[in-house]
Amino acid sequence: MTNPTDTGARTGPAPAPVGKGLRGGSVGLLASVTLGLSSVAPAYSIAVTLGFVTLAVGDLAPAALLLGFVPILLTAFAFRELNREMPDCGTNFVWTTRAFGPVAGWFTGGWVVIVATLIAMTALSQVGAVYLLNLLGLHSLAEDDVVVTVTALLLLAACTLVSVRGLHLAASVQYVLLGLQLAALLGFGAAAFARDGAVTPSLAWLDPSAFDGFGPFAEAVLLCLFIYWGWDSLLAANEETRDGERVAGQAAVISTLLLLGTYLFTAFAAISFAGTGTTGLGLGNPENAADVLTTLAPPVLGGALAKVMQLAVCVSAVSALLTCLVGNSRGTLSMAAHGALPRTFTRIHPRHRTPAFGTLACGTAAAGTLILLRLVSADFLGDAVLCVGLLIACYYGTTALSCVWYFRRSLRDSPRDLLLRGVLPLLGGLLMLAAFARSAYDMYDPAYGSTSFHGVGGVFLLGAGSLAAGALALLIARTRFRRFFREGRTSVAALTITED
Repeated sequence: MTNPTDTGARTGPAPAPVGKGLRGGSVGLLASVTLGLSSVAPAYSIAVTLGFVTLAVGDLAPAALLLGFVPILLTAFAFRELNREMPDCGTNFVWTTRAFGPVAGWFTGGWVVIVATLIAMTALSQVGAVYLLNLLGLHSLAEDDVVVTVTALLLLAACTLVSVRGLHLAASVQYVLLGLQLAALLGFGAAAFARDGAVTPSLAWLDPSAFDGFGPFAEAVLLCLFIYWGWDSLLAANEETRDGERVAGQAAVISTLLLLGTYLFTAFAAISFAGTGTTGLGLGNPENAADVLTTLAPPVLGGALAKVMQLAVCVSAVSALLTCLVGNSRGTLSMAAHGALPRTFTRIHPRHRTPAFGTLACGTAAAGTLILLRLVSADFLGDAVLCVGLLIACYYGTTALSCVWYFRRSLRDSPRDLLLRGVLPLLGGLLMLAAFARSAYDMYDPAYGSTSFHGVGGVFLLGAGSLAAGALALLIARTRFRRFFREGRTSVAALTITED
């Protein structure tokens, strides 16, 4: 069952995919936006990133947040247009395959996305575990690696169970978790502005021309790319979203804009209250960089409400963990349905209509990755998380360029098509690939991260190693799923029969 039409030559919508067994119409626009925001873990992301951005560029951190958002927004337009044309839960995998062929689709749209998400899940489960133990007053246990790992595994198991039960339940849980995060961030910001000694925010903090050289600017923008990553998970639920080809794309753009507003408000408030000094509460103090909000919450909110901020960061990590499971399981479902993974990944829970096998496999793989990295070294786990930036830039950039190439013959149809399907995605893709090159260059330095090997940074080795492992997996997959790789970009125009 394939469509022989060359996708590069066609301008009409792709054939509607045969249903994969998911429960359609489970969520609407609000739930989609909620899933997108939750997957980014806004409270956690800004807490662990703002300090490092400030160390790099001082009070220009808001400018870095704004500039880091530009390639994200440009990429979001590409995702929206591709989703309108091909509303498949495989998203990057399907789009890249249709544009560049099965090799690029399987590698950048499949492998890179899955690995990046699994590594992120190890960090999220660990962060959630540490915060949970501290919230319960078990501070000594929060410093015990074994206890933290076991707690993280329990959180993974709980999120996996919720994800298996259905997208509607997952979205309902996310309403509560995201509401707590946003309330905590907005409350923190309002209280910080109201405190005695807080300075009036300056528009100069948004001036991109004030950066002192390209190095600090690039470092800060790359850090900001990480805190926006994850919003695209909502598109994996496009087949379960009401009017998914339209609503899911709208939710992608809306969620990124809401993230920008939340981050800028929080950054302005933190800088206004604490400043960028290198001592005390200053955001330029290296001792505060790892978790700015936990440091500033007690003097801003008081002891009791500071606990709420800790809770917000905890649930932020857990909610992102839940959304990662939703996105990855639907990605593997689509790959299997199109003949690029074993048929077992197409198994749908008979009652909940969710990709049960893929969800369990994703949760198990994340647990195995966490245990493996923990056994190697705690520093190794930290470097593995840092290498995710390399993978993010790789698949975001490729997907944005896929939009341009797929629609290349229809770009002259209207000014709208030229702008939204050509110019903006092209700029986004080039910026992402530039970020990839810059990330690789920085990560090669042995001083980058916590580990190194024979003068090469451990973060670079992990990132390059993930890509090299993907190349090996691709070679194996080509012998295993010959039909998918033989039929090229037309093989995902309709569902195929998965080979045993």
